[in-house]
Amino acid sequence: MTDPVFRPPSTARDGRLSYAVFQLARAHRGHAAAMLRAMNLHPGQELLLMQLFDRDGQTQSELLEAVGLDHSTVSKSLRRMQDAGLLTREPSPHDRRVMVVRLTDAGRALREPIADMWRTLEEISVRGLTAEQIEAFTASAYAIGQSIRAVDPGGRSGP
Repeated sequence: MTDPVFRPPSTARDGRLSYAVFQLARAHRGHAAAMLRAMNLHPGQELLLMQLFDRDGQTQSELLEAVGLDHSTVSKSLRRMQDAGLLTREPSPHDRRVMVVRLTDAGRALREPIADMWRTLEEISVRGLTAEQIEAFTASAYAIGQSIRAVDPGGRSGP
């Protein structure tokens, strides 16, 4: 392959897969970010919304666990989303220290646009791949993720 993106620097010679994952994640995230900007969302906010689409009224801690982002990233995202009118955060009636997150009508209205965005991103991502390649890649990606989490099970990622 002559594309320089596919040729890792010599220091990554023994980490070709990791370098490829990095390049893939960067390209995928960049394209997704552009699509999200068109909906006035920041990367990661759609993940929180998708969790709430499936089960509205989750605690902030439950959302944190579900999306695997760090506490400060989730708090900042939820605050921005609350300011944008997409959700509300209220203390739990059972424990005032626990914040319960609920979608507003504006937040619920993003369900189909976000589903469409993910569908389009998927179509772009798998263009030229067979069903077998997609399945093999998906299984490999999850296996790699499990291997990494086994070394750092409490590891969270940032935005």
